[in-house]
Amino acid sequence: MSDDLERYLTSGPRVGLRPFTAEDAGEFTARAEESRELHRPWLFPPRTTEAYAAYAGALTDDPTRAGFLVCEHAEGGAIAGFVNINNIVRGAFRSGALGYGAFAHAAGRGLLTEALGLVLAYAFGPMELHRLEANIQPGNTASRALVRRAGFRLEGFSPAMLFIDGAWRDHERWAITACS
Repeated sequence: MSDDLERYLTSGPRVGLRPFTAEDAGEFTARAEESRELHRPWLFPPRTTEAYAAYAGALTDDPTRAGFLVCEHAEGGAIAGFVNINNIVRGAFRSGALGYGAFAHAAGRGLLTEALGLVLAYAFGPMELHRLEANIQPGNTASRALVRRAGFRLEGFSPAMLFIDGAWRDHERWAITACS
């Protein structure tokens, strides 16, 4: 078990966070396909090896992005979901925008709640960020509940903010700061 724990950037009682790797393509895409109904219409994670390679590559090669796989300790490191920090800005802003999702087999078990807490500690600690924002479509009650549990505050409403699934979608802006 200690070898498993060493591969995580940070770890909690039930999950650990680690970077995306090329070797994760098969498991990640299979989990994304199994979770298609759960994710629609909010989220579209890659479901092919090629799409995964581009997605994971952008998260590991772009300094304005960071990606974390959420892996279950009890399941031998099985991927339960993911949390990404996008649009990272340094300098006086020190901010990023979150994207996340649980896979169907892990949904509703509190694993992403634990993982988001780990990401916040990592982002506000080693990454030295000050603010994280989550932009959520108003009808996505599970996502709104997740950020509320993590201590995010509702800051506003942005009509037609992001182009998702062929249309410009309204979003609520939720945020948390290191001093919250």
